[in-house]
Amino acid sequence: MNEESYLAAEKLVPATYLNQGKDSKRTHEKCIQTLLYHRKLPSEGWSDARIRLLLNELSLMDSNNFPENVGVGEREARIHSSIVRERHFSLGHGIGRSGDVAAVQPKAAGSSLLNQLTNSLLLDIIQQSGAHFVQSCVLIPVATGMALMMTLLSLRSSRPSARYVIWPRIDQKSCFKSIISAGFEPVIIENVLEGDELMTDVQSMETQINKLGPDTVLAIMTVTSCFAPRGADRLPEVARLSSQYSIPHIVNNAYGVQSSKCMHLLQEANRVGRLDAFIQSTDKNFLVPVGGSVVSSGNPEFIKTVSQSYPGRASSTPTIDVFVTLLGLGSDGYKSLCKERKDNYQYLLKLLSDVAHRHNERVLVTKNNPISIAMSLTSLPSTTDWTELGSMLFLRNVSGTRVVSPGTSKTIGGYTFTNWGSHSNNYPHPYLTAAAAIGMNRQEIDTFCKRLDKTLTKFKKKHVVSDQELKSPQSGANDSEHGNGS
Repeated sequence: MNEESYLAAEKLVPATYLNQGKDSKRTHEKCIQTLLYHRKLPSEGWSDARIRLLLNELSLMDSNNFPENVGVGEREARIHSSIVRERHFSLGHGIGRSGDVAAVQPKAAGSSLLNQLTNSLLLDIIQQSGAHFVQSCVLIPVATGMALMMTLLSLRSSRPSARYVIWPRIDQKSCFKSIISAGFEPVIIENVLEGDELMTDVQSMETQINKLGPDTVLAIMTVTSCFAPRGADRLPEVARLSSQYSIPHIVNNAYGVQSSKCMHLLQEANRVGRLDAFIQSTDKNFLVPVGGSVVSSGNPEFIKTVSQSYPGRASSTPTIDVFVTLLGLGSDGYKSLCKERKDNYQYLLKLLSDVAHRHNERVLVTKNNPISIAMSLTSLPSTTDWTELGSMLFLRNVSGTRVVSPGTSKTIGGYTFTNWGSHSNNYPHPYLTAAAAIGMNRQEIDTFCKRLDKTLTKFKKKHVVSDQELKSPQSGANDSEHGNGS
């Protein structure tokens, strides 16, 4: 209400009571004003009421919500279902325009403002998380693999003779398929085994660059966050290589924002060499539904190029989800979650080590992986198919573990990977992984380790008995008698 409305209301309710309400509203409005002015994430998270107030204000600025609006176009943000309308706060125009996902829409000032604010808040939290060099970022309503593909395509015009993308192997489909879908040829660099950990073979990477010719290489695509026993790539070394040969360097930082170590690697790579952009998932880092990713760079012009590569308008759903979540957390809340995650990593490491010890296994030493932990599976004969253990855990409501057993091959886009899942042609033994990711709590860790302990006991009992039955003399005698009888 404006001042005239409050004066009219004083005829119905005493002014002293109304003034309390006015003061409360002014507090909300001052916080909104600060957000618009500074475009930084508030330290303390906002209440749901304040977030809804802002979203409703923004919604009223879109033309489909004007009281006297008459829409005669083919796309007028008409929403039939009240459930859908409430879910989107009546923000139906999406974000961007046909030529730029970050552009302002004339008839959707509220949605455009929401989009700009969300990108600003993401820039703030990414800088606060350790990548201080970043100057621009854009939220794109596609998952990480598609965002990687868009980023690669954005490089095409500046490197017209390029055909190849150099890719240190990581057995995760979407990042590999992003190269093929963009129309380029992946040059797969096998990792080197250092103790238990798989690390970047920078020397082989340089050999391939010289063999192919730097001008034929579109980009080097590295990774920070990945499944153990693979460690994060040697980003600073690759960045120096990228700078030396003037080749763009793109980093798949899928769930790395939550890790100070991953973000430090990005900061250091930019300091000592070349890092053009890095991409991260919104759901894995910011606790929202799947559907968005953030492309970040120290070069605002490159982010502009990526934004302009998106064809058409885009869904505002991931933007609304991230905006609401970040405002609700505040920077203090997000940092607290990241610290809790780091503590949970140590807690999971301890409990998983205890389980491993009870079953004559061990936790693999992967000091360059701050999120994922791997445990060996070697206490049964080498012929054991450990993948059944993963199915048993899933049936016991354990999700997210990966059980990797040597011998599985997979072909993607005409490229065959030996021992798929292990990031290597020759990893020496099977293992399982578990991750200490943002949002996990200690009760989940306790429950997981108890279920893993019991499931391992049951699995090993089953396979030991089966193995003994196959090898027992009695079993052989019965077979012989049966053969004589026939």
